[in-house]
Amino acid sequence: MGLITTVGVALHPERNCRGVIDTITGWARDRKAQVLGLPGEVARIDGDVEPVEPDALADRADLIVSLGGDGTMLRAMRLSYPRRTPVLGVNLGRLGFLAEIDIPDLSAALCAIDEHRFTVEPRTGLRATADGFDALAFNDIDLARVPGDGIPVVELWVEGNPFVRYAADAVVVATPTGSTAYNFSAGGPIVSPSAEGLLVTPVAPHSAFNRALFLSPQEKLALRILPTSGAVAVEADGVLIGRLSPGDVLDLTALPGAAGVVRLGQTTFYQRAQRRLRLMGSAEADGD
Repeated sequence: MGLITTVGVALHPERNCRGVIDTITGWARDRKAQVLGLPGEVARIDGDVEPVEPDALADRADLIVSLGGDGTMLRAMRLSYPRRTPVLGVNLGRLGFLAEIDIPDLSAALCAIDEHRFTVEPRTGLRATADGFDALAFNDIDLARVPGDGIPVVELWVEGNPFVRYAADAVVVATPTGSTAYNFSAGGPIVSPSAEGLLVTPVAPHSAFNRALFLSPQEKLALRILPTSGAVAVEADGVLIGRLSPGDVLDLTALPGAAGVVRLGQTTFYQRAQRRLRLMGSAEADGD
């Protein structure tokens, strides 16, 4: 008996996914499996895909297939929570960090998963809560400057105690998955996705303390907006979720193993990072 009886799909918001959907639905018909998708996405394609609401997709699917780039993959991971349905990333376009396969490999990958020939790589999630919103991210939560307002001035609390203050254009709290995203652009370190913890990195800091921090996922973390701060925009995986004002507090909770990414052993994280970031070594090393 195969592992997959129902496949959920998450589609890139703009790219044409019709041919890839045909591959998935054809594979599913041969095995008498169902294919599910979100109503707004299914409406864009003509195919044998049943429209269901997000909660039903995660509850019913044995596998969620993400068709797009890292943004689509992050959305599929959020869809998979809290059931932790395994997510397979199919790359459409530029190489990302999360996608496991390209389009020509899709049928073979589905067969391998159906035959239990794969592993699941756990990924840490990050929940952000404050008055008025509750959001989940798998890359990062960032507090960014609102144009026209003063710079964010944020106090980091660890285990109920104030630790350090940042005055910066933004403050990024990233998971290991998100270490190669906004955190990396801000000068933060690359962290293996198998590590557990949270990165806190200031962007263009105006304060004397300008270092990134790496905290245990078990430590209670909060960010308090100080009275001298301007208004702060809060983004989860690059999506605006709300605003904070001086005096507000944002609580952050790490969720180890909140999602699982399918790996078929074709590439490692370091190979993907090397290609994506073009880490070709120094001129001195290349000359040896």
